[in-house]
Amino acid sequence: MISAIEDATEAVAVAEGAGGLEASQKGGNALVPTHQGAALRQLVVVPLRSQPLLPGILLPVVVRDPKTLEAIREMKDRGQAYVGTFFHRNDDVSPLAQDQENLSDASLEDRDFELSESLDELHEVGSLAQVHQVTEGFEGSGHVLLMAHRRVRRIDTVSRNPNTVVVEHLKDMDYDRDDDIIRATTMEVVQCIKQLLLVSPIYKEQVQYLSRNNYYIHDPSRIADLGATLCSVEGKDIQDILEELDVKKRLDKTLLLLKKEVELNKIQTKISKQVEDTINEKQRKYFLMEQLKSIKKELGMEKDDKSALTSKFQELLDSFRSDAPENIVKVIEEELQKLSDLQSASPEFNVTRTYLDWLTSIPWGKFSEDKLDVEFAKEVLDEDHFGLDDVKERILEFIAVATLKGMAQGKILCLVGPPGVGKTSIGKSIARALGRKYYRFSVGGLSDVAEVKGHRRTYIGAMPGKLVQCLKTSGTGNPLVLIDEIDKLGRGVSGDPASALLELLDPEQNSGFVDHYLDVPLDLSKVLFVCTANTLDTIPAPLLDRMEIIRISGYISSEKFAIAKTYLEPDAVEMTGMPKDSSEISDGAMHKLIDEYCRESGVRNLKNHIEKVYRKLALELVRQNVHKGSEVEKIVVEEEDLSKYVGPPAFTTERIWEQTPIGVIMGLAWTSMGGSTLYVEASVVEKGEGKGSITTTGSLGDVMKESALIAYACAKDCLLQMDPENDFFQTNRIHIHVPAGATPKDGPSAGCTMITALLSLALGRSAVPDLAMTGEVTLTGRILPVGGIKEKVIAARRSGVKTIILPKENLKDVAELAEEVKEGLDINYVETYQQVLDIAFPK
Repeated sequence: MISAIEDATEAVAVAEGAGGLEASQKGGNALVPTHQGAALRQLVVVPLRSQPLLPGILLPVVVRDPKTLEAIREMKDRGQAYVGTFFHRNDDVSPLAQDQENLSDASLEDRDFELSESLDELHEVGSLAQVHQVTEGFEGSGHVLLMAHRRVRRIDTVSRNPNTVVVEHLKDMDYDRDDDIIRATTMEVVQCIKQLLLVSPIYKEQVQYLSRNNYYIHDPSRIADLGATLCSVEGKDIQDILEELDVKKRLDKTLLLLKKEVELNKIQTKISKQVEDTINEKQRKYFLMEQLKSIKKELGMEKDDKSALTSKFQELLDSFRSDAPENIVKVIEEELQKLSDLQSASPEFNVTRTYLDWLTSIPWGKFSEDKLDVEFAKEVLDEDHFGLDDVKERILEFIAVATLKGMAQGKILCLVGPPGVGKTSIGKSIARALGRKYYRFSVGGLSDVAEVKGHRRTYIGAMPGKLVQCLKTSGTGNPLVLIDEIDKLGRGVSGDPASALLELLDPEQNSGFVDHYLDVPLDLSKVLFVCTANTLDTIPAPLLDRMEIIRISGYISSEKFAIAKTYLEPDAVEMTGMPKDSSEISDGAMHKLIDEYCRESGVRNLKNHIEKVYRKLALELVRQNVHKGSEVEKIVVEEEDLSKYVGPPAFTTERIWEQTPIGVIMGLAWTSMGGSTLYVEASVVEKGEGKGSITTTGSLGDVMKESALIAYACAKDCLLQMDPENDFFQTNRIHIHVPAGATPKDGPSAGCTMITALLSLALGRSAVPDLAMTGEVTLTGRILPVGGIKEKVIAARRSGVKTIILPKENLKDVAELAEEVKEGLDINYVETYQQVLDIAFPK
């Protein structure tokens, strides 16, 4: 085919030299080429979608319009056929994608009409191309081999079916071939083409053919066109080359495209070489390592994997043989013998190896020395925590007993209190005071016994329990283990974790604790266990029986203020990166933050609020530095500034009434979040003979509803004794309500409060101002003790209560309170309700 193309090319060259190409119109729009010196003026349009066709370039094109294909065949039958090729404006697609689209037989008919409908979609500048060959394609389409000869511009339209246009033949602008710049640029373009062909030989055959024709190889214009065609760029860049008539500019543009293409191919070659070198290097290392292994094995310098493992475990056993119990040494030796007898490919081999890993990683007989120094422990506790004197005293007692006995063990401490009071951090402080390793194990929501006692070794992915993992991690047989959130244990299909903890926490049993995975006894008697919980109600009684309870009731306002100034504020300054002494929260603002924003028992919410303030201060500081570029004045947050930093107060007051009206009495309640005040309201809802009854609302539990019935009966009895003729309860339907109806409430401690509210309603008298009370009442009027006294007293003090009524048997609980908690409070202790009546309604 190339020889035929050469003949045709030579004919075109001769014709051009003789004065150009001529065409005569015979029979419609068919063009018959002649060589009479007149240029071809009317051409059938062949649209191009992959890329423009530059002069001197061969390109196979798919023609899908039947009329266009028929005209080309007719011209070809009559002699040499010439067409005009024009590139689509908006279809700059890659040649590979276009080729795949051309080969697709889907929607060809629709595509043909689309291609032949509008000439506006085509660029005005195209090429005069000679048709060398026409072959059949898919669904009536045809493949046409075209070779472009010169640039043309559409100036008019002759017909539409097929698209036939009148063209103007374009010539290159005059230039001097001997110009040094043009020659140098041409040589550089040729050099780039040679470099490109070394790494991308796709166009090698075409370039070799063109190089045999001196007409092309020595023509700078054609060299520029050839170089542009070799670049894998978008069609619009090739169209730019086609429309450029200044040969020097065309050479510059082509050279830029070629340079980019050469660099791109260099990068691609470099990446390919790097990947190849990496693969070869890995293969080489693999072969060398295999050879090295074979050489060492022949010389006896290296053992196989199984021998190396056995030697490793044997060395570990020898390191603790004298300290480990005899039964443990015997089990390890038996497993070592079993490992040496197994094949490395056996599944049992990996199970045995993992089992030996755990057995030899436990610190058998290795214990850290306790630092039994009461004064040092007191310094550590005072440094880490403010207040909590009763808790610290109990911990110091524990350390003192350990000092006399020479070891710290025996008791399981359980720290109980609301969130944010420092239970977990106290566990850390105890570990630091004793010089022990610290390990935290949270059991909140735990429902799988295997987390405590491990899995059986027969299970896939079996692991020992948390205590074995703790011993391995800490590297000592006597760490301090903090079991967090023990009141939130779950219970699922995998057993009861609370029951599994019994063996772990019982001092009489944990000296021989057996993990399901290890299946050998572990001595955990020297491990110090500290548990934390928010409430004791959900802890099973057998588990609770093995603990010593230390209650952390929370902090009063003065303690919170000291904690905030001593710990929380410096930590917030450090966390936000604020310069030292650049900002401060004033004492008044801190007190307001505590009283009106963070009233809960703990200090976690207070910490969050302080950090929020300092984050906003950090933003202010950065903005001042950006705008002023100099030192800034110290920022002091005052009381009136708090709303800007943390919003409006969450609590204005816990008191609904400054002076409780008739039928309303303030009670005291305990919750897992600390203490709070609780109002009891009584009101008459219906009057009339025989209407005596009582209704309760406020999300009350069963126990509290029973307390209301007992209070109703007791109030009727008291009123009968005080005024036998008063039939208030017999003739009125009474409604008792406890506000905050969305909050569930239960417990017997509101009994005396309910009686007082009922009597206040019956007598038509309000109770003395600033009075609060708590206590369970029996049907005969006896006052029984209740729990949570410290939290209730703190809540009363926070609400501005001045007179408190407590059961007499709670005197011992009040004695344990700090003097600053009781300061300014008139605490009355009662045994019968008559005493409550005398205090609430003095004669």
